[in-house]
Amino acid sequence: MKKFMVDILLEGLDNSTRRELLPKEQEQVKALELNGTIVDSFIKLDMSGIYMVIMAQDSEDVHAKLSTLPYYPYMKIKVVPIRVINSVNQ
Repeated sequence: MKKFMVDILLEGLDNSTRRELLPKEQEQVKALELNGTIVDSFIKLDMSGIYMVIMAQDSEDVHAKLSTLPYYPYMKIKVVPIRVINSVNQ
């Protein structure tokens, strides 16, 4: 498994649909966190999307894992392979 930084921008998701899908989205994200797929996540300050660190085989696997999320049809996704540089203080 490799780590990927995923930049997700939500497009075409109106507030009503967002609220309707939110409970299931949160449930699915929590499941992906618990199984180790989502390592970390950060909501964008303007609430337009999220940054995630995801464990996957490749870019296609990232999409396959995220495709289970209710917000997926509204996601514009950029996937970047990353590696972690260990800090001396860790």
